[in-house]
Amino acid sequence: MHIGIPREIKVQEHRVAITPAGVAALIRAGHEVSVQAGAGRAIGFTDQAYRAAGATIAPDAAAVYAAELVFKVKEPQPDELVLLRPGQILFCYLHLAAAPRLARELLDRGVTALAFETVQDARDRTPLLAPMSQIAGRMAVQAGMQALEMENGGRGVLLAGVPGVSPGRVVIIGGGQVGGNAARLAVSLGADTTLLERGPDKLQHYDDLYGGRLKTLYSTPANLRDCLVQADLVIGAVYVHGRRAPTLIDRELLRLMPDGSALVDVAIDQGGIAETSRPTTHDAPFYIEEGVVHYCVANMPGAVARTSTLALAEATLPYLLRLADAGVVDGLAADAGFAAGLNLAGGQVTHPGLAQDLGLAAADWRTALP
Repeated sequence: MHIGIPREIKVQEHRVAITPAGVAALIRAGHEVSVQAGAGRAIGFTDQAYRAAGATIAPDAAAVYAAELVFKVKEPQPDELVLLRPGQILFCYLHLAAAPRLARELLDRGVTALAFETVQDARDRTPLLAPMSQIAGRMAVQAGMQALEMENGGRGVLLAGVPGVSPGRVVIIGGGQVGGNAARLAVSLGADTTLLERGPDKLQHYDDLYGGRLKTLYSTPANLRDCLVQADLVIGAVYVHGRRAPTLIDRELLRLMPDGSALVDVAIDQGGIAETSRPTTHDAPFYIEEGVVHYCVANMPGAVARTSTLALAEATLPYLLRLADAGVVDGLAADAGFAAGLNLAGGQVTHPGLAQDLGLAAADWRTALP
């Protein structure tokens, strides 16, 4: 199979979908790989290294998008959409529940679209989302610390505190990969940290792991309200498989937070958990609504692109190899969790949760594929 690796063009997105070692693995398996010139240069992967691994260096995006399968990190941008064609395979992060316009464009173009974030393993976990969730969770505390600084409109609270001064209060909503990694960093800083989660098993896990160093609460409207009133930093870490994130903080609730407090909405890829959340970029990450500093960067791991690329490439390469070796039909038929990654095919929505959010009927992927 011919696989194309484009250079990412989203604002401040320096990740690349594959490393030279990954290219070498594809070449050994008998596949053809085209890598766009400069795709990995920003993080130390030179065109020469990709060429030495067996890739053809493509001069522009058009040459890469001539491939049967386009393998990238982030969703296609407007300049890339025009290069897609019916039946072409697109494998990347898509987050279509929060991007209905993009979903409809891909449907109109008849693209076979697989999303990293909806692929599942045998235990219903999301193995291709997990590495970026781990990074985003740890970065959320770092971003929150910056948001609390006076120059960004924050209330001037140091989360770690100092002798004689109480540490800052951190509230984490959601106990998945993002929430767990945010809790790990917040607790290690010494912040007064509370994690809200609906699942009793997860609450038990975090209580066993941290004991009294982390407060755990059932995620109820009353508990959330009580936490927000006192919070210095709130981290939105909710993910509903393949669907838009629920709005848990409306504008009225946000007004209860102290002036200059911060909200880091990691769920912004899926629409965000706050009524006031809207996507920002690494160029201008902060804005203020109702006196609260918001950080809603939709590609947080892009700020640490080398670490993110190495982690992502390790997780995605086995799935890419399986897809290239077996083809879409046989590759998905052999693994129901992998089949859950298929969002669109033949102009139809094949993921039930996504279809519900878009107000469309869900098609069986076996009949929808061209």
